[in-house]
Amino acid sequence: MDYLYAFLIGGGICVIGQVLMDTTKLTTPRILVIFVVAGAVLTGLGLYEPLVQLAKNGATVPLPGFGYSLAKGAMDGAKEGFLAALSGGLKNTAAGLTAAVVFGYIVSLIFSPKSKR
Repeated sequence: MDYLYAFLIGGGICVIGQVLMDTTKLTTPRILVIFVVAGAVLTGLGLYEPLVQLAKNGATVPLPGFGYSLAKGAMDGAKEGFLAALSGGLKNTAAGLTAAVVFGYIVSLIFSPKSKR
């Protein structure tokens, strides 16, 4: 059942993103930002944690899961003090941010961008 829940919840999040891209004039980066902010806000309200408990990676891998990790780290850090609240989100997402930078750099070395004329 874990796989089914992960597929349904993760797929549902992706469907929402695709519907937003197809039916609105929002640009893709704006939709991505909306997803991250929605994940953080839902975490702050205590609504995203039950979804994570149900779907596990189906809820933490898509972009709202990044917002969830940022907010969860900040909330956990806030228990230790102000500076820990500021650094808690980065501590929770450090592996993902590092992977994005490293793989982005590697891809930039392999491929050369072509400008539109």
